[in-house]
Amino acid sequence: MNQTKIQKILFIDSVHPVLMGDFIDMRFKCDYFPEYKKEDYEMIIHEYFGVIIRSKIKLDKHILEKANQLKFIGRVGAGLENIDVEFAEKKGIKCFNSPEGSRDAVGEHTVGMILSLLNNLNRADKEVRQGKWNREKNRGTEIRKKTIGIIGYGNMGSAYAEKISGFGANVIAYDKYKFNYSDKFVTETDLETIFKETDILSLHVPLTEETTYMVDNNFINKFKKEIYLINTSRGKVVKTNDLVKNIQSGKIKGVALDVLEYEELSYENLIKENFTEAFKFLINSDKVILSPHIAGWTYESEYKLAKVLMDKIKEEFGF
Repeated sequence: MNQTKIQKILFIDSVHPVLMGDFIDMRFKCDYFPEYKKEDYEMIIHEYFGVIIRSKIKLDKHILEKANQLKFIGRVGAGLENIDVEFAEKKGIKCFNSPEGSRDAVGEHTVGMILSLLNNLNRADKEVRQGKWNREKNRGTEIRKKTIGIIGYGNMGSAYAEKISGFGANVIAYDKYKFNYSDKFVTETDLETIFKETDILSLHVPLTEETTYMVDNNFINKFKKEIYLINTSRGKVVKTNDLVKNIQSGKIKGVALDVLEYEELSYENLIKENFTEAFKFLINSDKVILSPHIAGWTYESEYKLAKVLMDKIKEEFGF
């Protein structure tokens, strides 16, 4: 692309330096203002050809109305819920994300969480450090011959299926918007079969109006068996109060959560005033494993997320 004037790219979040480096090599001017808040970006967004973002702010209609020169938004990551994609595209702004960059990280983290949960590793580690040697209490459960039910079969769900399939499990998946994806790692199925056969449920769906609080008391009690639940997608896919109710009843035998409904928009912190009784139960239960939204965040994925995004932008604009 031949540039007649210096075009500018706005970096709202910190990302791997390869992304800024590539733009600079293509003679773009790159700006990064880490101290800025949303209102500051609203005052300058009209100056930019492109925006690179993770989750610091929401690019809603209000701010995008001011983006008169903007040609693209690049989301370093998977979800696009902090971007008004419909409005952006009406304005001719291309929206890109890079889920391919974190698929391996999420797949491995999800496997790690279920292994820790089924083998009581967190509890056993804590007890041994306290001088307790409880072998029977910490007897594990094998994955082999269990049925792994996956809901959402995009980059993350398919990466998890590939990695968990080596354990000798029966892996089935349901995706409302995908078809004909059965392969050597997974068998495509319907939601009724997920409810009927699943022993271990893993969620890999985006956060939309349709999936917000999808996993509630009614949903959980459609499962024929008592199940283990892993969520590495988005916190608000699961209604925490209902989750806790079903842990207490025994319907859910154990939970591994990399995400919580109490996260801030940026996913960098928890909203402390929302530390409900349900959340207090989670942090005190030895049937629960928690991690701070890091399933897709490895040293390797930081680079891959940026590189995948850059490749998509280059292909679209012919840079």
